[in-house]
Amino acid sequence: MKLSTTKELFVWANKHQRAVCAFNVNNMELIQAVTTAADELGVPIILQISKGARNYAQLPYLMKLIEAAVSTIKIPVAVHLDHGDSFELCKEVLDAGFTSVMIDGSHLPFEDNIALTKKVVDYANKTGASVEGELGTIGGIEEEKSNEKSLYTDPTTVKEYVERTGVTSLAISIGTAHGAFKYTTPDPQLRFDILEQINREIPHIPLVLHGASSVTPADLDTINAHGGQIKNAIGVSESVLAKSIPLGIRKINIDSDLRLAFTAALRAHFVANPEHFDPRQYLGAARAHVSELVKHKLLAFSVLSPQVA
Repeated sequence: MKLSTTKELFVWANKHQRAVCAFNVNNMELIQAVTTAADELGVPIILQISKGARNYAQLPYLMKLIEAAVSTIKIPVAVHLDHGDSFELCKEVLDAGFTSVMIDGSHLPFEDNIALTKKVVDYANKTGASVEGELGTIGGIEEEKSNEKSLYTDPTTVKEYVERTGVTSLAISIGTAHGAFKYTTPDPQLRFDILEQINREIPHIPLVLHGASSVTPADLDTINAHGGQIKNAIGVSESVLAKSIPLGIRKINIDSDLRLAFTAALRAHFVANPEHFDPRQYLGAARAHVSELVKHKLLAFSVLSPQVA
């Protein structure tokens, strides 16, 4: 099966009033875990590659792994650059076969953000790829960013930004945050009032929620019970995140939860099987556990309810 664009996947999401899950991947096991789980449930997905993942695994390796995975499944899959920080990076991955890119100019003045985003959109149009822009700042800790403070998206700017840039989708900031250490207290309050205003301004544009990992308590407990020291990590529950879908969210990004699940499975496996030294044994266990997590996320955000199906 050939790769899809995110624009094509958003047609499905709008039709069924669901969100497409976008999973960050950086090795074979994660790619296999995500694609096989989604194929089993029969829903489209987005495979996201960050600048850090590209530096770690190298672009040719990642593209060949994705090519292999897509050849074995039947669901639509898009390949998306997460938080591209320059025109040059976006151009490089588009030339390599990515079907979607995010250009993050949210740290720039409004006019500069528009100019950079429009430049990427113009180039992406030549390949038929989709482009995600961003307004507002999504805080937290990410590979390329450290301890950024959130800055809510201003609903009064979104229509002009979308019209002048031609983006396919828009990442917004309503209180989610990158990384595992998002908040100081449980049950953070997301600004659904801002989301409602944005959706009224640009009802035809798919909205994107970054920093949407829930920081699964069970995986944290497993990690810490088997030698880990990940303390005070707090995420957003799936039930809270799901409330954003009727308000226009059509893409939900998930990264930290995959890392935590992978680490939890590895730590538990090593303690239970101290004699194991074959990577296929412990990496296989991690892959299986991540796959179960992916199914859980897809059931929460993407799989059709009986009323919709």
